[in-house]
Amino acid sequence: MSEAQEVIMKSLTSIWQGTLERVPFLVGAVFVLILTWFVASMVSKVMNSTLGKFSFRDSLVQLLARLAKTGVWIIGIVAAAMVVFPGLTPSKALGAAGLVSVAVGLAFKDIFQNFFAGVMLLWKFPFEEGDMIECGDIAGRVKSIELRHTQIRDTSGELIIVPNSKLVTEPVEVLTYDKLRRVEMTVGVSYDTDVAEAQSVILKTVEGLEQLDHNQPVKVLPTEFGSSSIDFEVLFWAGSSPMQQREAKAEAVLKIKKALDDAGIEIPFPYRTLTFKEPLTTQPYQSCNSDEETEELCDDVA
Repeated sequence: MSEAQEVIMKSLTSIWQGTLERVPFLVGAVFVLILTWFVASMVSKVMNSTLGKFSFRDSLVQLLARLAKTGVWIIGIVAAAMVVFPGLTPSKALGAAGLVSVAVGLAFKDIFQNFFAGVMLLWKFPFEEGDMIECGDIAGRVKSIELRHTQIRDTSGELIIVPNSKLVTEPVEVLTYDKLRRVEMTVGVSYDTDVAEAQSVILKTVEGLEQLDHNQPVKVLPTEFGSSSIDFEVLFWAGSSPMQQREAKAEAVLKIKKALDDAGIEIPFPYRTLTFKEPLTTQPYQSCNSDEETEELCDDVA
């Protein structure tokens, strides 16, 4: 029993002495990591300020700054590992990192997929922070583009965290890519209306809208014979943001309705006409009185 205790004590003493011998190396590694953090922050700030003077997109500036910061951290971590383990060389460290990266890549495939998708988004995709986008059932304003995810604030105020792989692999509509977007509306008038007159009234009204961009054409086109109306397609251009589109459409609805009312043109609601194969017969109304024949008829109806 005493021999076992002696072996255990020797092992613990050896471990403790080895730990104490490594303390200076650990302190040096911590110092290297702190220096790396300082240098990475300075590099990121210098990259942002320097590249910001050129005509680069904001997302491209952010990408280059983040890649430079990541490169500094990789160098710092390798240097810290070499301080802790003096026999470690850069080639050995890179070889070990390669093996570790394969294992980590297989285990965290989705994370790395989102990472590289984020690089693609920041490198060449056409939307920036502040743009309104739609991707599937997600719509809102881009708040920030990170390397693994993008933050989108929808029109009702909720914050949505979207994996970057979704934005790369699925179609994305950039609603504010240009300053203008076309507004499309359908207006119906009754069949007894003069189509040319209705077209003229609607066109004149739309051309006077405050939300309208007057540098773009306005179109009012009869499109089809509806179930209860002749339908016009109204096309004009307004601001591209969702609120500008809603305000433009609301103004158009109010003014077109008033103009058609003033012109005596009806905007019909759905009509339904019933036809019968055989003509309907009518029978004069008879009140239930003391007459026996009428009483029998009333009893049958009841």
